[in-house]
Amino acid sequence: MAEEPDYESLPPNAGLAVNMLAGALAGISEHAVMFPVDSIKTRMQVFSASPVAVYSGVGNAFSRISSTEGMRALWRGVSSVVLGAGPAHAIHFGTLEAVKELAGGNEAGNQWLAHSLAGASATIASDALMNPFDVIKQRMQVHKSEFRSFMTCASTVYRKEGLAAFYVSYPTTLAISIPFNAIQYTVYEQVKRFMNPRNDYSPSSHITAGAVAGAVAGAVTTPLDVAKTLLQTRGTSHEIDIRNANGMFDAFRIIWRRDGIRGFGRGLVPRVMTIMPSTALCWLSYEFFSAYRLIFCDV
Repeated sequence: MAEEPDYESLPPNAGLAVNMLAGALAGISEHAVMFPVDSIKTRMQVFSASPVAVYSGVGNAFSRISSTEGMRALWRGVSSVVLGAGPAHAIHFGTLEAVKELAGGNEAGNQWLAHSLAGASATIASDALMNPFDVIKQRMQVHKSEFRSFMTCASTVYRKEGLAAFYVSYPTTLAISIPFNAIQYTVYEQVKRFMNPRNDYSPSSHITAGAVAGAVAGAVTTPLDVAKTLLQTRGTSHEIDIRNANGMFDAFRIIWRRDGIRGFGRGLVPRVMTIMPSTALCWLSYEFFSAYRLIFCDV
């Protein structure tokens, strides 16, 4: 009987391109499905002067936004994510697999260092592309946003604040994403190998491992995410200290001064709620498309 192929082993004629396509499709699926919860997370993290935009929890935010602004408000900015997520995830997964292969992560044994290095390297590359799209997304998500289209938002922010507005949060984004992806990818590989030692295509193990990995990584990096949101939405604030925040440490000082230690946990619940299913879906989609590549390559 012929030996069953390992669906994660790359045929020599279909490596990087297939990984990038799988990553792009997975990324779009991931962000589009969970976008309304992500909108709530952004609203809860922003320091708003209006009591109407202060929410006590996810349920309260959902009911108030949908009743006062309509359900469409929860989807405002999704076009920016769809446009950016595909290319950014393609770069992410392409880099991930390339570095993992170079670092020996596909060899037998516990290759946690190679997995962590691959996750961190992929993040640096993909976030450089995704950061401007994320800024536009959050500017469109905030309460009483003046923007209704991707192009209007992008051109207005560029005209009023310059190119720097799209990258003021990039160091903070990397400070989140490098540990996030290193933690996520390492936890994912360990949980997957524990649940699925034969390394078969197993949707249940991919979903569970992805959800656990996302929850751990998301919870640990929430304080940095609060700082990132403050920087990315600073142009919408009427408060001088927020508008003048120029980096991660400025954001930390503002958060601490206004809310103390609890301020660094703003949006923790919706962040974890968003990340758990989104990373589960992302990894399931990626493993699914990776499994199919053998079928296409063998034809």
